[in-house]
Amino acid sequence: MDSKIVLITGGSSGIGKAIGIYLTKKGFTVYGTTRNLKKYPDFTEFQLLEMDVREPQSVNRAIDVLLEKENRLDVLVNNAGVGITGPLEETPNKEILNAFDINFIGPLNVIKSVLPQMRRQGSGLIINITSIAGYMGLPYRGIYSATKGALELITESLRMEIKDFGITCTCLAPGDFATNIAAGRYHAPVNNDSPYKESYGKTLNTIDQDVDKGGDPEEVAKKVLQIINTKNPKVHYKVGALLQKFSIVLKKVLPDTWYEQLLLNHSKK
Repeated sequence: MDSKIVLITGGSSGIGKAIGIYLTKKGFTVYGTTRNLKKYPDFTEFQLLEMDVREPQSVNRAIDVLLEKENRLDVLVNNAGVGITGPLEETPNKEILNAFDINFIGPLNVIKSVLPQMRRQGSGLIINITSIAGYMGLPYRGIYSATKGALELITESLRMEIKDFGITCTCLAPGDFATNIAAGRYHAPVNNDSPYKESYGKTLNTIDQDVDKGGDPEEVAKKVLQIINTKNPKVHYKVGALLQKFSIVLKKVLPDTWYEQLLLNHSKK
């Protein structure tokens, strides 16, 4: 059989680009997506398609281009996403809706577009890139946590719905990795007259430090390859620092208020 065809949304930078480069080196035929192809005239690592996951027509056009070239799609990596921080009270609804549009509705748009082809093939693998933040409500990152938590849950549902068609769905939750996510993240400003000024300011600084100290995104790429090569993938996977993964275990065993205090202590360190 020819090399597997892989589509990675949000493949022009960060974790998506790292996954694409790694899988290309391993012999896969990789397509990535970006909202604006004109920004990447010299991109040569793998093939890029123009796609805005928020727009079903844009998604369908990109999938049509891919299928016209390859006539199949073996793996979808739903990676496109956006960061968002801020006190809930001070975060504009427009930005909240945009985060859900990109992080939750966007992946669903792509899934809906690729399922008919995977069903015709009788095979396919969908990997939804979520976040360890999706397992817990983090202060000043509640919207981001909610979008990723929603994607984790919908993965569980979808997995059961498509099982009879030979298609598998799973999710991979990364912790903090050194990427440029902060550059594209919406963050509510730290206003001098805000009641959240001190607390939010400290938390925002901690968030940026955690990303800067994050691991190599290739770790995520290696985990994606492991999932692709697994005969019967699990529902949930995590990748990241041991303490970040252990935080999910702690949530299961600690009283809620104790766990809440741990999160507060970390965010204000």
